[in-house]
Amino acid sequence: MRRVLPSISAQTSPIRHYSSSANDSIVKINNATFYRQHPTTTKAVAAPSNPAIFPNLTFNLSSSPSKKQHWCVIGSSSAGKTTFFEILRGQHLCFPPTARSYPYLSSPEIDRKDHRLRSPFRAIQHVGFGGKHGGGLRAGNTAGAYLSARYESRREATDFTVLDFLKGNIELNPSSEVRADLGDDDAGLRKVIQDLNLEDLIEMPVANLSNGQTRRAKIAKALLDKPEVLLLDEPFMGLDPPTMKAISSLLHRLAEAQAPRIVLSIRPQDPLPEWITHIVRLGPELRVALQGNRHQVLQGLGSSPIAGKVVEADDHDASNSPSLSREGLSLRDKSSQVEGEPIIEMHDICVKYGDKIVLGNWQEIINGEKRQGLNWTVRRGQRWVICGLNGSGKTTLLSLICSDHPQSYSLPIRLFSFPRLPQPGTPGISIFDLQSRIGHSSPETHNFFPKHLSLRRCIESAWSDTFLSSPSLTYERDALVDIYLKWFEPELNPGYAPASPSTQQIKSKSKSIKHAGHLLYLDSTVPTNWADNIRFGDLPFSAQRIALFLRALIKRPDLAVLDEAFSGMDAALRDKCLLFLTWGTTKIYSTAGQKGPSQPMKVVDTPRPVLDLEGVRVEGLSDEQALIVVSHVKEEVPGLVRDWVYLPEAGTGEKARFGHFSGPLEGVKGGWERIWGMPE
Repeated sequence: MRRVLPSISAQTSPIRHYSSSANDSIVKINNATFYRQHPTTTKAVAAPSNPAIFPNLTFNLSSSPSKKQHWCVIGSSSAGKTTFFEILRGQHLCFPPTARSYPYLSSPEIDRKDHRLRSPFRAIQHVGFGGKHGGGLRAGNTAGAYLSARYESRREATDFTVLDFLKGNIELNPSSEVRADLGDDDAGLRKVIQDLNLEDLIEMPVANLSNGQTRRAKIAKALLDKPEVLLLDEPFMGLDPPTMKAISSLLHRLAEAQAPRIVLSIRPQDPLPEWITHIVRLGPELRVALQGNRHQVLQGLGSSPIAGKVVEADDHDASNSPSLSREGLSLRDKSSQVEGEPIIEMHDICVKYGDKIVLGNWQEIINGEKRQGLNWTVRRGQRWVICGLNGSGKTTLLSLICSDHPQSYSLPIRLFSFPRLPQPGTPGISIFDLQSRIGHSSPETHNFFPKHLSLRRCIESAWSDTFLSSPSLTYERDALVDIYLKWFEPELNPGYAPASPSTQQIKSKSKSIKHAGHLLYLDSTVPTNWADNIRFGDLPFSAQRIALFLRALIKRPDLAVLDEAFSGMDAALRDKCLLFLTWGTTKIYSTAGQKGPSQPMKVVDTPRPVLDLEGVRVEGLSDEQALIVVSHVKEEVPGLVRDWVYLPEAGTGEKARFGHFSGPLEGVKGGWERIWGMPE
């Protein structure tokens, strides 16, 4: 069983530091406490609205070539990994002010390199791959104005290429002195392009890049500034196993050469690269639990590294017994799915731009007939997972289903038994009809979703024709939104505090249950107006993913499409979403009888009074609904999934592979390896 870092409770013992030389430190922090705003008192006591950040922090990043330190910051989605990186770059107020310094950046050696590197903000570059840093390479507010723009053949003025992005040529009215190609004086740029294997991508529009390609391009852009330190915020999120290994090897080479020094951040359940030598383990409430040498920190956590992974007990592998999955599904369930009418019918699908085929570049024999391209049918009640390398065409395939791709009108595709365009005797299906029947969450949706909308409006937009148009609401839909907000309030409301209702309150009008370790106080009279005052863009990255996940499910769509919907979430949050997908509000995780945080929690029935809150009952996926999931991580595949398709790497000529599981993937020995074609 895969194991992850154990949870750190609020009663964590005092921080243990393992010594490291502070001579010529690039970053030197000694017993410092940080604040987002200036404290209200001279004693720097934090107000509730301005809590202390990483109090009494001590950290040292050495510049010595003889003492190479490859650091990794490990923490849950709400532990403050990005905030920790911001502190390293000189952001946030430091008390006392002299407790944070950058001795090496003031040395003559830096003057000889580049005097601009005296600034920590220039010498220490931060590359993020989600949240406010964005997952893509959009240039300001001009590139990629709408979701389907990346699939169009016409090149617009704002369709900047990878080379444009690397050279900074992303202005609408660029200077005539800016070269659009590689010149003789671009030796450094050529080397970076070669090191990150971008030669075949420099003329490609940045909007067309896959997840792994986008990461390489963003890292290349940061390297061109020749920083002393490169902070990479969750660089492995959303990557397939081979691409993750390739990116990790690349970062290892850069770290060994100290050109630049590399500091990573990952989630507790993510693989820990073997080349990492030092670890910072973040605890709750923006505190550091442990830091220092890899072996000492892992030993302090009661774990050991095996095959480059942090291997510990997954504290949310929730099951009643070894025969149940974490969602409470039987691992030995051999009953067949209820399959209804076709929802998606694809025949001989081949997507190409000019002479380049990006999906369906293979031939196969079906019923004795030679066929070209992808042939696939999805029926009501089926649950599918789509796998494949980054760039294999998974996003393109989903764009055909959701009709974001212009070629969905010309290819032989039938959605809900209708073609996209009218045919003799058969009407077509409009984009608005499709949107009403499909719930969709994806990194692309996340990138384009309006950040100024309130959290409530984000979820309500499931009933809108567009992100910004007015939703079509009813009393029942309003009540349903309230249920969703209350069920996930601990994760969505930054100001949430577990209530402690009296016995009389519980007996009268409120419902209180133990939900995933929290006392969830559901009161029909308590408003959810907090969701009106929180902007979607101000939420943490993981909370934004939850909001889009709920948006995809709330209208009970005929087809739910979850494209990497759980990436960026820690294990506990991911499992809560998977439980909700399976059972709705009818089942919860129970901590009853749990002897410690490392013990698995049980899946139990929700107390009946809670089910009838607001007069609305929320259940999991029904037999009338179909599910399509895209994921590169085994733990993010719902236990409901029974069918899978693996898309081959574009241009290889290999055909797509299909398969079926008789039970949850969690209980199928070697099932994940079988999908990816890896040795079991």
